[in-house]
Amino acid sequence: MNLALTVLEIVAPVFLLAAIGFTWVKLGAEYRIRFVTQLSMTLGVPCLIFTALMKTELEPTALTALTLASVAAYAAVSVVTALVVRLLRLETRTFTAPLIFGNTGNLGLPLALFAFGDVGLSYAVVVFAVMAILSFTFGIWLVAGGGSPVKVLKEPMVAATLLGALFLWQGWETPRFLTNTLDLIGQIAIPLMLITLGVAVARLNASGLGRAVLLSVLKLAICVGLAWSVGRFFELDPVAFAVLVLQVATPVAVTSYLLAEKYGADADAVAGLVVASTLLAVLALPALLAVLL
Repeated sequence: MNLALTVLEIVAPVFLLAAIGFTWVKLGAEYRIRFVTQLSMTLGVPCLIFTALMKTELEPTALTALTLASVAAYAAVSVVTALVVRLLRLETRTFTAPLIFGNTGNLGLPLALFAFGDVGLSYAVVVFAVMAILSFTFGIWLVAGGGSPVKVLKEPMVAATLLGALFLWQGWETPRFLTNTLDLIGQIAIPLMLITLGVAVARLNASGLGRAVLLSVLKLAICVGLAWSVGRFFELDPVAFAVLVLQVATPVAVTSYLLAEKYGADADAVAGLVVASTLLAVLALPALLAVLL
């Protein structure tokens, strides 16, 4: 009973904020998703990442181990997913990237924070950064047939990760007034991302939901199984292990739908994956947290 209550306390704020966004749109209220997303991804999330890394008290060796484990986990998921897509004769450009990369930002960061505190958030930022770099290079290559390594360096959240890692390595800190300012800006990221997730799901025109449900279950099984195996192989500490599994297991991100729409893949099919996997996550992530806690 205590475990169930603990899990509820962790996941309830996440899904309630997403539900607020969903309800907001269904009631006909205005929500400029492009502006809010740009605000979050170019200002809020970078500040959150930078301050989380700068202030972390984790050993650099632990963060290095998690970085390597994250790369290995996504590499393993990519190989297995590519084989599954080929065996099921699905369109590679439409289905491969969404089944590899999850919603490590909108869902993964807040879940790690609520479940494991600031330590969990610091670990989650590392996995999120690895996913973002791979998504903006390999992920775009899968969808569009071309990705630019230079472009990813221009992303504010990648720059914030590199800068935060430098401050962590050197033991530097920004002046207190600047740290407080960056903290305040970073605090807008998580609630905005969750509300925006609900808004985006409410506006999606999904298709092929039956197939999407089956693929979502398959994605969850592949991601959890491989992340679990990789985490054990790298002998991560319990919190880092839990965060890795949780982050890799997150559902299909709304950005996968936006990329599919931008580069001419089947956007409606990807929208179905977003909706189905997000709804599955309402049940699956609390169950996974109950095992990991």
